Amino acid sequence: MRRIYTMAILVWTVTEVQGQTQLPSGLTGTIDENYVYTRTYLEPKTQSDSNAKQIQAIQYFDGLGRAKQTINIKASPKGRDIVTPFTYDYYGKPTRDYLPVPQSGTQNGKIYSQNSLAVDFPVGDPEAIYSGERPFTEKVLEKSPLDRLQQQIQVGNDWASKPVTFKYESNKNGEVKKYTATFSYTTFVAKLILSASYGSGQLFKNTVTDEDGNQTIEFKNSQGQVVLVRKVISDTENADTYYVYNDYNQLAFVIPPKAAIQADANTVLNELCYQYKYDEGNRLVEKKLPGKGWEYMVYNKADQLILNQDTVLKDKGQWLFTKYDQFGRIVYTGITNNPASRASMQNSANINTNLYETRTSTTGFILNGLPVYYTKLSTPTGLSILLSVNYYDSYPTYSFNPALPVNTPDMTVLTGTPTADGKSTKGLPVMSFVKNIEDDNWTKNYTYYDQKGRVIGSHSINHLGGYTRIESELDFTGMPQKTVTTHKRLAGESGVTITEHFEYDNQYRLLVHKHQVDDKPEQILTENSYNELSQLNNKKVGNNLQSIDYTYNIRGWLTGINKAQMAIPDLGGKLFSYIVKYNQINGIENPDSALFNGKNVKPRYNGNIAEVDWRAVESLGANPPIAPKRYGYVYDALNRLTAGYYQNPVNPYSKEHTESLAYDLNGNITNLYRTSAIEGNNTTATVIDELEYTYGSNNLTNQASVIKDYKNNPSGYEGGGGNIQYDLNGNMWQMPDKNITKITYNHLNLPNKIEYGNLGLSGLHNYLYSADGVRLQKKLPKIECGIINCYTVTEITDYLDGFQYYRNESDNNGGGGIEELSMITEKLKYAYEQQAYSTESGITMAQAAPLGITAVKTPQLMFFPTAEGFYDYGKDQYIYQYKDHLGNARISYARNSAGSLEITDANDYYPFGMNHLKTGNAFFGSGSYKNYKYNGKELQETGMYDYGARFYMADIGRWGVLDNYSENYFPISPYSYVANNPTKFIDINGEWIYINDQNGTQYRYHNGATQHQVDGKWTNVDASTQLSDYVVQTIAGLNHLDKNTSIGKTMIGYFDQAQGKDGKIRDIYFNSTSDVSHIKYGISNIIELNPSDKGVWTTLGNDSKYTPLYTTIAHEMGHIYENYALGITSQSDTRFGPNSTTAEIYGTHVENIVRAESGLPLRTNYGSTCGGSTCIPNDEGRLIDNAGSSIYYNKSGGQISPTPSVESILKINGKILQNRYNYIGAAGYYKLQKFKNRPR
Repeated sequence: MRRIYTMAILVWTVTEVQGQTQLPSGLTGTIDENYVYTRTYLEPKTQSDSNAKQIQAIQYFDGLGRAKQTINIKASPKGRDIVTPFTYDYYGKPTRDYLPVPQSGTQNGKIYSQNSLAVDFPVGDPEAIYSGERPFTEKVLEKSPLDRLQQQIQVGNDWASKPVTFKYESNKNGEVKKYTATFSYTTFVAKLILSASYGSGQLFKNTVTDEDGNQTIEFKNSQGQVVLVRKVISDTENADTYYVYNDYNQLAFVIPPKAAIQADANTVLNELCYQYKYDEGNRLVEKKLPGKGWEYMVYNKADQLILNQDTVLKDKGQWLFTKYDQFGRIVYTGITNNPASRASMQNSANINTNLYETRTSTTGFILNGLPVYYTKLSTPTGLSILLSVNYYDSYPTYSFNPALPVNTPDMTVLTGTPTADGKSTKGLPVMSFVKNIEDDNWTKNYTYYDQKGRVIGSHSINHLGGYTRIESELDFTGMPQKTVTTHKRLAGESGVTITEHFEYDNQYRLLVHKHQVDDKPEQILTENSYNELSQLNNKKVGNNLQSIDYTYNIRGWLTGINKAQMAIPDLGGKLFSYIVKYNQINGIENPDSALFNGKNVKPRYNGNIAEVDWRAVESLGANPPIAPKRYGYVYDALNRLTAGYYQNPVNPYSKEHTESLAYDLNGNITNLYRTSAIEGNNTTATVIDELEYTYGSNNLTNQASVIKDYKNNPSGYEGGGGNIQYDLNGNMWQMPDKNITKITYNHLNLPNKIEYGNLGLSGLHNYLYSADGVRLQKKLPKIECGIINCYTVTEITDYLDGFQYYRNESDNNGGGGIEELSMITEKLKYAYEQQAYSTESGITMAQAAPLGITAVKTPQLMFFPTAEGFYDYGKDQYIYQYKDHLGNARISYARNSAGSLEITDANDYYPFGMNHLKTGNAFFGSGSYKNYKYNGKELQETGMYDYGARFYMADIGRWGVLDNYSENYFPISPYSYVANNPTKFIDINGEWIYINDQNGTQYRYHNGATQHQVDGKWTNVDASTQLSDYVVQTIAGLNHLDKNTSIGKTMIGYFDQAQGKDGKIRDIYFNSTSDVSHIKYGISNIIELNPSDKGVWTTLGNDSKYTPLYTTIAHEMGHIYENYALGITSQSDTRFGPNSTTAEIYGTHVENIVRAESGLPLRTNYGSTCGGSTCIPNDEGRLIDNAGSSIYYNKSGGQISPTPSVESILKINGKILQNRYNYIGAAGYYKLQKFKNRPR
């Protein structure tokens, strides 16, 4: 993609003379404004061409260099201009942010007149897009030089009186407990001490109140460390999370709310608190999560994590290891058998001078059947099990390597050998091998690139010997025009070929997606159309089998799917209508105020959903159309769902399909009340669950030990009140209520064997995983009996790159007809709510062809996913799905062999995901796509949903295992599902860089693309997605760092990848804030980012012009990289001033590297000294000398020790300043040294 920038700057004087500037070629007329014009070509050009396919934008500036107006030229779906105005208050502050306004035509780049007398609408809205709504957010600032935010008012008239408010105070005496921590390196013992409370004025107190009045209060000490986060539940109850730091300013303990109310938190440290220990190098070496045993970490001398171990592995005498190359890239991982302690293993690492492995030209060693082209010199040298191997730069010459894609006149495939112009795969990941955990078979993955370094193909050899190969044709900008996927389960099979074509408009909004299987007729999966804000407003699915309309409110939140059809009895030929309501309700507030006291449905303004209405045609021709149904939702002050009232259209007070919940302070469910339908002559619904959860003997743990059902109705939770058991990693391994006698977990805490009752072989569920946590196979043995004998039939499901196979294997030698034993049914009745489903009548497999006709290629292939649902291979049928806002499958439908519409599956869900009972329209069966239901996840025979990283139990609203990322959500129980707000969130495994918009929408940054969730799947956004300025700016900053800076590319490359199995955090969350940009809680992987937070001391003075957002992002990401990738936690360091930390020294170092590589002025100082309204840079915070060299880092990237004195720092070219890290020089010469950290 090529961009050309044109800048025109008019110099204004005190005279009235105004200059006229001709607009660039292709635009109309002259203009007397300052502007920056951007033209992005969408096809190859060697010179400027106004007629070429392109995206154009122009931004105008006033005489002070402030943005005045941005015009996206002809950018709307109708080819009209989209204008975003900018205004400033009396003091010149940008207190309003306007939504883009589509115009009635185009002015070819000329500025639109702005009406200064109508500041609510600076430019016209000729198409009435906003229909009189407030199209801007507004900030109310404190009337002081601090300019602190007091109110944030969102767009829309309904939000004008519902601001988010901010209050700044200091604490009162006795308001906050004062915890301290001590730590001894000699004994390696940390102690938590409660010493009364903080006195008045010792802490900063900031209160944020959201649109619904929910308060969050944050207390910080004088060093900027978060001491307490308080969520106000009521006038008499708070949920407090305390953060406790040791003598070295390291986070030592986190005390969640359930522990904070105890008189002595020491009594619940192991069950409820987070504990951390560090070595002398400030590296995290031991930690303990609540309900889980201790974890141990070992580092090499480059501060890279090389060994980690949990308590279960420790009992086995095993460690997980990670090996690196000289560039810090992971080259292989595995398990080493060694019973030595952490201290002993660390000593071994300290004396080993080999820090990395080197690529070899011949086989370096062979392990688990795989030749490896690396040395094995770094710690550990004794390798027991190999789990993964990664190759970079060039493809090693394995005998099983597939052929590279074929070169074409328009595309050259890169190899390890440089082309004539020096291009190769140098620096790119090219191959990765992943072993199965339960056996020694491997999945071998290859990635192919074109001459621009773009991925144009992949080839994955699966563990059974087959493969999946994908080749893409990209256009000039890198957008896929065509993809061809070839898949085989086994090497000897014919397999299946899928060809997809994509068509876009001139702004790269996806218009048409075509899909073809083998040589069958090509199908149009989707035809999209968009409104003038580029929001998807209609999607024709399956050659217009269904035309689906979408509507949104002014916040950009989805409000309806086929909304207009809700009032039509037969839905006007559509199958599903869905309305989402946030700040309005139309149903009842409470069906039984005595039973559900204080739980009333209310309008919500903070993004929580108040009501949903839906109407579905669930079975064509078999029943009259169903009247509209409704759920009303109730939340507490912590945004936890406390009730979901289903409202029968005939009698909304019948309390059918209702869930009501109560929680403890950590969000563990303590009581759950659930009803089903009305039975017999009753007028109200049958209560099927009245659950009481117990958490240990004193309810002082997060692990549910007993769940008692006072109704004992098998239609809901199975009941029984049996004791639930957990292993040392916090995994549930026994649950008598579900007849589960034992669950065995692998080292990733994924279940590879589930045993039921005393059924022997027939009571086993076996799972096979690869070492990266991908499920590959499921085996379910069962006993069947014929006339002569009984025998074992094993149902086997293979999961291969989305292609799902089903087959039976039998040890039967004959015996006539089959009769399944009743004990199998007995087994399953404990597993899932069979009353919710009709059992799939039978699996349709592709039939063998008659004599003389070509046989079906892959008869055991059941289905594979498409962008709109699934393709049923056995029936040669495209399955399309209506999904709600959470990606829950609601209606599955298809075109039958006669060409008519048919419904294949229909589902309604309780709020926490259990299917409504006794509807008769939901199906469940072996090997069926119909098992993919709630959140689009597969329902297992166990009754649990497989989310990939762990299994979810919808009947009790909890996970069975600990959340690996619970440290991102300290106040919430690691077993809670989506923070107990299942109407708004779905679970994410946590593997990427996430950006959370101000309105709660989440986006993901991956390989330079912005992604959002569509029907539960992460999909690249196109111009149909309306992104807020915050998201756009954050993505632009990440793109700059990734494309233009080596250190930014290193950090983004680390976090933008699948979650590592080495114990390291590999995901980052960006949240919007009005405060200064910072790391949330002081230590986390959450960046609170303020795009308006500008102005640091640079070589040009206090400078906001040359402080683009990407410098702030780099600074904050540097903190997270240092903490999570290098294992180093910040500690006090007064070289920046009395309240400074080592993290800021590192963060500013990263920032200046980015500045140097981006051609920006270097940052000179960290802080300021202020007197009144005047501030000057403080000498203590000096970062560079007058030659542009670092004061803290030498030219190899290591931190200088001992610290030079302030007097020496201020010398010019003095001896103390020699041999420093020169940022300007390093931008060209020292790229490989940049991530060396300070020596230990």
